[in-house]
Amino acid sequence: MFSLRAYGRWALLLTAALLPLGAPSATAAPSAPVRDDFDGDGYQDLAVGAPGATVGGQTGAGYVVVMYGGPHGLTKDRRTVISRATTGIPGSPAKNEKFGIQLTKGDLDGDGRADLVVGHVSATRSAVVVWGAKGGLSGGTAIPASTTQTGDFDGDGTLDLALFKGGRAQGDDPLGTTATVWTGPLTRAGKPSGARGLDPESLQYVDVWDGTTGDVNADGRDELALKVYCGDGSYCTRFYVGSPTGLAPAPGGAFPGGGGGLAFGDFDGDGYDDLAVGNAPDSSVTVAAGSASGLAPNGTWTRYTQDTPGVPGAYEDVDFFGASVAAGDINGDGRADLAVGAPGEELGYDDGAGMVDVLYGTGTGLSGTGAQAFTQNTAGVPGAAEPGDGFGGAVRLLDINRNGHADLAASAVGENSRAGAVWSLRGRSTGVVTDAAFVFGARTVGAPDAKAAFGSEVN
Repeated sequence: MFSLRAYGRWALLLTAALLPLGAPSATAAPSAPVRDDFDGDGYQDLAVGAPGATVGGQTGAGYVVVMYGGPHGLTKDRRTVISRATTGIPGSPAKNEKFGIQLTKGDLDGDGRADLVVGHVSATRSAVVVWGAKGGLSGGTAIPASTTQTGDFDGDGTLDLALFKGGRAQGDDPLGTTATVWTGPLTRAGKPSGARGLDPESLQYVDVWDGTTGDVNADGRDELALKVYCGDGSYCTRFYVGSPTGLAPAPGGAFPGGGGGLAFGDFDGDGYDDLAVGNAPDSSVTVAAGSASGLAPNGTWTRYTQDTPGVPGAYEDVDFFGASVAAGDINGDGRADLAVGAPGEELGYDDGAGMVDVLYGTGTGLSGTGAQAFTQNTAGVPGAAEPGDGFGGAVRLLDINRNGHADLAASAVGENSRAGAVWSLRGRSTGVVTDAAFVFGARTVGAPDAKAAFGSEVN
C-alpha cells in the first residue's frame, strides 16, 4: 500500500499461465516512479492474491490474478494469472506456500512500468518479482524474501525494495526476520544498486507480515510502517524513517498497533501523510498525524470506531473493524479518504457477513460525517450477505478508470465456501457508488476456485 500523493505523482494447474498479458519539501523532489500501472497505459491495475488455491496438485500453493484498469474499469477479459506453474516464474507449486498472500508493487527497474513482487509464508522459499511490460506482466526473478515493501527511502527518485526473510509462526513465539534494503534500480537478474541490513536487533524477534510506505514529513523520502507478529497472539507496529542513506528505526516513542491494516494518506490535506492503523481485536482504527517533525506523539492520535458520530454501524469487538484499511481520494477534493473493512460484522442473524465503511477526509482529518457503509445487502452491490462471507476482509483504493476518483475494491474471502470474490465499486465526486459494480472471482478469470481464498490480498 502506498500514500495518496504517490498516486497523484505518476504523470490451475496453470500451465496456460500468463494470459495476454500542502507543506513543500525542503528541496525539489524528483518525479515519483510509477506505483500501480503494470502495462504502462496510464491506468492503475489491481493485483489479487488467492493463497489457498490448489495449483499443480498442491493444496494451498496459491496464485495471483492481475486485473488491468482501463477507461471502463476492470473487466474479466484483461487479466494475467500468475502462479509457480506459470511459464517464466521461478520455482514450482508447493503445498501450503500460500503464494500471493502478500503483494507489493512499483517500478523497480526504472522502465516506467510497475512490477509486482509476490510473497508467501515460507521461511525458506524465495519471493518473485514479475516484471511489467507493454502487454502486461511477464517473466519473473527470484529474490530472497517472504515479504517485501517498495518505497523511495533515500529520495533519489527511484524505488528501493525492503526484503524480509522469515516465515509466520503458528504458535506463541515468532520465528524471527532478517531484513535487507536494496537500493534501486534493480536489474532483471535481481541485482540491486546497493544493499544494507535493516534493524537486526529488533526484527530478529518478530515476524513481518505486511506494511505500507508514505512520506510523513514531506521531505521527498518514504517512511515504512510494518505489521509484525510480536508473539503470544499480539501484533505490533515497527516504524522506520527515510533519510539520504535509506531507512533507519524511528527514534523513541510508541506507534499505533493492533494486528489490522495499515495505510498512509494525507487525510487533512496539509501536505504530510498520516498513518492509519487498524486494531482488529478492538474494532478500531487509530490515526497518527504526519508533520515536518514526523508522526505526532501518542496522546494526539485519533481513534475511530463504529461508535464515532456519523460512522455507520455500532461498536462490537467481534466486528473486526480495521482488519483492513486503504487510503485514496475518492471524491476528488485533494484529501485522502479511508476505506475500513469490518469482516466480522453481523447483519441480522448472519454472523461474519461483513461490511466496509468509508470515512472522508476534511481540513481537520478524517470525519464520520458523510461516511458510507457497504455490504452485500446494499442496493446495487451484487450478491447477498451470508454468514462467514467476511466482506471487507481486504480493501484497496485505486483510480482504475483514470477519472480522478479512487475506486473501491473489497473482498469476501469466505464467499462460496472460501472460494472468495472481489467487488469493484466506482468512486465519484459524491463518494462511492454502486451503479457500475463489478464482482469477480476465480471462475471469472478461469483459475482454480476451491477454497482459493481469492481476495485474501488486494493491492
